[in-house]
Amino acid sequence: MKKNLFMIIFLAVAAQGFVLQASAQTAAANGAVITFEKKTHDFGDIVQGDKVEQVFKFTNTGTEPLIITNVQVTCGCTTPKGWPRDPIAPGGKGEVTIAFNSAGKMGKQNKVVTIVSNAVNADGAQISFTTNVLEKKVQQP
Repeated sequence: MKKNLFMIIFLAVAAQGFVLQASAQTAAANGAVITFEKKTHDFGDIVQGDKVEQVFKFTNTGTEPLIITNVQVTCGCTTPKGWPRDPIAPGGKGEVTIAFNSAGKMGKQNKVVTIVSNAVNADGAQISFTTNVLEKKVQQP
C-alpha cells in the first residue's frame, strides 16, 4: 500500500513538472526572441587611446514584434552608438553598434552590454567584447 501511494505521488509530481516545462516552452515560442549572429567580439591588442567599434547583428526569431527600449553598458568607456528604435517584426533584422574608448585603460578588458527589450529570452540579451589595451609609446624628439 505504501509503495503504491509513493508511486502515485511520484507520478503526480513528475506530471506537474512536464506540464510546467511545456507551458514555459509555449510561452517562449509566443513572443519576441532576439537571436544574435554572434554575441562576443575580440578586438585583440589595441593601443591606449584607440577608439574601436563593433556591430552586433540580430534577428527577431520570435512570433511578436521585438522592441528594444535600452542598451545598458557597464562603464563610460563603452558607448551604445545605435540600435533600432522602431519595433522589429518577426523575421526582421537589426543591429546594435557598440563603441569602446581605451583612453585611461590598460591591460585585459572585458565589457558586457545588456539589451533591454520585450524579448522572452532575457538570457540571450547580453553581448560582450574583450580587448587587450597596450601602453602607448611616447615618441622621443
